[in-house]
Amino acid sequence: MKIGVAGSVGRDHLMTFPGKFTDSLVAGSLEKVSLSFLVDALDVRRGGCAANIAFGMGVLGLRPTLIASVGKDWADYDAWLTRHGVDTSHVLISETLHTCLFMVTTDTELNQIASFFPGAMSEARNIELAPIMEKTGTFDLIVISPDDPEAMLRHSEIARQQRIPFAADPSQQMARMDGEEIKRLIDGAAYLFLNEYECALAIQKTGWTDAEILEKVNVRIVTMGSDGAKVEEKGKETIFVGVPKEKVRIDPTGVGDSFRSGFIAGLAANLSHERCAQLGSMLATYVIETKGTQEYHFTREEFLTRFEGAYGPDATAEISDRLGHFGFDAPR
Repeated sequence: MKIGVAGSVGRDHLMTFPGKFTDSLVAGSLEKVSLSFLVDALDVRRGGCAANIAFGMGVLGLRPTLIASVGKDWADYDAWLTRHGVDTSHVLISETLHTCLFMVTTDTELNQIASFFPGAMSEARNIELAPIMEKTGTFDLIVISPDDPEAMLRHSEIARQQRIPFAADPSQQMARMDGEEIKRLIDGAAYLFLNEYECALAIQKTGWTDAEILEKVNVRIVTMGSDGAKVEEKGKETIFVGVPKEKVRIDPTGVGDSFRSGFIAGLAANLSHERCAQLGSMLATYVIETKGTQEYHFTREEFLTRFEGAYGPDATAEISDRLGHFGFDAPR
């Protein structure tokens, strides 16, 4: 299955605040917030939504094609992703800008406050899918994750024109895009990924009802934090999937991206949507247990053992059979 993953590649600056943000918010004064949080840890890691998604797919044995605009500081990141099974040969390298920067502070309740500087990502609107597919062959699925908004809209339009299934993942760009842009992005998507808040925001911004949004796509996947995820498909019963028990909760950054990695890997293996969501949830659990979005590692045996503990032997036998050719080892 040929899969293209479009979106951001970045450097994550991950900070930890040893308290709760809500303790510093004053009821009745939220319209004039001016706060500074003294953090006690800073980690700089590889990140970016498309890079995270592609990395997870590579770890699970696929070879996705990364479609992104990166900075002139790209070389070491390129080597890392290539080593983990990602085809990076079609990225656009900016001649003047650096790779985008994501800065996020996480409190003890795993709430986050973040800022994002696009840098080279702003040139993603110059990427043309046609020349890439002339070399790779037509994609079986294009994942459109957070990116320069103009690039996201162009990719979705090309996918519709060429009848290529695409997964819409507006995520962090939901706040930036207006209702008409969100409509243009998600209309006709084979898969739409949202979390609960983003789903409510999509309803508010587009003016569409919840049912109307579902009508515009084939399958909608909504992640619900510690409550798991639900998979909705027109005319079918909603599928609810819980999350495996984590060993420790360190940092939630990248959890949603890794869920998408596992879900799409399941699609590539012709697994049911329930198994896809379980596979994504298991991979996401590894991410929340680590600092950084691409720092997790496991053996195939370890992964399947934990998967069985969460979802049972029948589910494990099914993914083991279907994913038997996958290389689960994740080198560091």
